[in-house]
Amino acid sequence: MRALPFSPNSDETGAHAERRQEILEAAAQLFAERGYKATSIRQIADAAGMMAGSLYYHIESKESLFVEIHNRALDAAASRIFSAIAPHTAPWARLEAACTELLDIQLSLTSITLPMMNSIVSAPPDVRDALVKKRDEFESIFRNIIDDLPLPATIDRDIYRILLLRALNTANDWYRSGRMSHDQIAHQIFTIFKHQAESETDITASSRPRSRSAAPPRRSRAARGTGAPVSSEI
Repeated sequence: MRALPFSPNSDETGAHAERRQEILEAAAQLFAERGYKATSIRQIADAAGMMAGSLYYHIESKESLFVEIHNRALDAAASRIFSAIAPHTAPWARLEAACTELLDIQLSLTSITLPMMNSIVSAPPDVRDALVKKRDEFESIFRNIIDDLPLPATIDRDIYRILLLRALNTANDWYRSGRMSHDQIAHQIFTIFKHQAESETDITASSRPRSRSAAPPRRSRAARGTGAPVSSEI
């Protein structure tokens, strides 16, 4: 059973807030398992134990419900990542902490964050635009961290971020528990990206043309081969 990573809205109280939370939990479970397109209002109402018509007393539409769950899931994930990076000041340490936390979120069997993000493709265009905007806001956490990294000029930071997030967000496709823990997998991914960046830095440094050292001043005829002081003449 997937759990909502957020609490009821503090602006809502009483039975209405409790009922709405039940609807959010039922909808999140269905969206995570079936995706946006394959989930109907009737299915959400059935899962919440109510009539489909009564559902609209608590929500505006299926679209708005999906956007709310998606956005609140990303907000909860962002909160966890901010807490994880808070103790660190060094850019590489902050990136490793962020990678470790995000991977743990994405590999959790009860998390709805990854399924909700994956459901973006099946949402209507207008809904998708709102979801992409929120996703970009979430990814700005990594953008800001990567902007502070000592990367060489040959590495495009946007491409670096996209590839790193793709590695973290698709780990669920191949990860099998047993050989390595979530933290160990995250450390492997982080180490590979850090090593690649440092290797590129070394390559860039070694490929720079070396400045020609100044030729030593010529000695005067009288001083050549005598061990006498070098002449100041050129």
